Amino acid sequence: MTTRSARRRPLAQIALTAVAATLSLIWLAPLAWALSTSLKSPAESVTSPHWIPDHVTLDSWEEVLKAGDIPNWFVNSVVVSVCVTVIVLLVASLAGYGFARTEFRGKGALMVLTMAGLMFSPAILGVPLFTTVQSLGMVDTYWGMILPQCAPAAMVYILYKFFQGLPRELEEAAFIDGAGRWRIFFTIVLPLSKPSLSAVGIFTFIASWNNFLWPYMVTNNPDLMTMPNGIATVQNAFGIVWPQLMAGGLIAGLPLIIVFVFFQSQIVRGVAHTGLAGQ
Repeated sequence: MTTRSARRRPLAQIALTAVAATLSLIWLAPLAWALSTSLKSPAESVTSPHWIPDHVTLDSWEEVLKAGDIPNWFVNSVVVSVCVTVIVLLVASLAGYGFARTEFRGKGALMVLTMAGLMFSPAILGVPLFTTVQSLGMVDTYWGMILPQCAPAAMVYILYKFFQGLPRELEEAAFIDGAGRWRIFFTIVLPLSKPSLSAVGIFTFIASWNNFLWPYMVTNNPDLMTMPNGIATVQNAFGIVWPQLMAGGLIAGLPLIIVFVFFQSQIVRGVAHTGLAGQ
């Protein structure tokens, strides 16, 4: 029996590796096709499909970079995404910990109200949010793009589930030693929450970076455009020219690819620690 089990393990590992490699190729295929198309001439891109360009050219990349203010759009996206991520981490961690560890009147109703935010698409909230931002005088400002993205019902729930799984004995011991609720939160709870906080931060950053609709609604100033809005403007100027479209898409998505490649282990650990992997 031991010999058979030992033989089966390498076979299982080979099968898992083959499945993982296949899924990786499926995931990479659209990126490879986009890169290949961006290196073709407009005439070649509409001929019979083929992966390797007959004549490699960087004209489409040069046209996209010349037509748009890529550095400025990149800085705007970084500012907005980083600010949204920091605020969401602060708000979601405080709210999740409050729901998980404190008892107060109306807690159940407030929790239901918070979770109700998961049922509404951000698109249907665009008009009331824009009216509110306009009344506050924050149209065409960074804060007008940032604050409406900081209502993280899903992130509150993720951290709420994680905080529920933390052993209460650690906090009770700190209470006995004279620590207050705030000190316990910042010195004990948050350090133990690094995997979940990392995952929430990465999810939030990616969602904010990809957000096209809200920055498009709240600003008409070209100097405040984010990468998705700026690249879309360049693409509209070109019309349907596939090499330029693919080059613009790769430029807009490259930072997210880098984030995913370097932080994928934190994403996996964060989801595992929240207890949401099987839900």
